[in-house]
Amino acid sequence: MVIIILENVKPSLKGELSRWLFEIKSGVFAGRVSALVREELWNLIERKIGKGSAVMIYAQNTEQGFGAKTFGVPSRTLEDIDGVLLVKIQQ
Repeated sequence: MVIIILENVKPSLKGELSRWLFEIKSGVFAGRVSALVREELWNLIERKIGKGSAVMIYAQNTEQGFGAKTFGVPSRTLEDIDGVLLVKIQQ
């Protein structure tokens, strides 16, 4: 399972993601894809994000049961503290 949340991106990027994932709300995508497809989608986001931001949450064999990545300038960032992801609110 993968969840991608986009903020302030072009509609064309959302359109490209909607080919692979279900857009459950504007800018929020969810679906089940292979790790290879997930990484290719993330590379696409990094290339086409412009001034927007993205968060990706995906199933992973960790203590929390998921991994996460961020790109751009999100209002919140992820901090890895001893293998546990915590959310840091930007001020």
